[in-house]
Amino acid sequence: MSEDNDKPYVLRVAELIYSKITDIKKENPEMLNIQAFEVFMTTKDYDLISSGEFHDKWFSELKNSNFIDKISGKKINNETMRLLEMQKDSMVKFLIKIPKLYYTKSHFPLEISQRAFDHLWRVCESYEMWCNETKQKKLITLNILS
Repeated sequence: MSEDNDKPYVLRVAELIYSKITDIKKENPEMLNIQAFEVFMTTKDYDLISSGEFHDKWFSELKNSNFIDKISGKKINNETMRLLEMQKDSMVKFLIKIPKLYYTKSHFPLEISQRAFDHLWRVCESYEMWCNETKQKKLITLNILS
């Protein structure tokens, strides 16, 4: 993840997802983005995010530090915390995981798995849009928007 301290807090989880998918692609250069997303959906990081544990740990750290973020050093206000809570809720809702049911017998993704995939894709698109808007194109490695 980058060291940019002015990144919106709602992009924290997007940056984590994006960097993990980038790592998967670096380890498997022949892999398409779609395949890297699917591999990411089998990782512990995905489990942390989809269960809400990623946000819960972060919220606990913030509560223990009087809502001072350890990366930015800035205090997170109540409105931002409400947005982060909504983000957590949407991650849990859209990234629901049913083990061993990813594909049907015909090898098409189940609707619930497709919904999770689509959500991850949109999260990564948002990250790339932010990178474009802030002129940090060097952070764009997946080229989802291309």
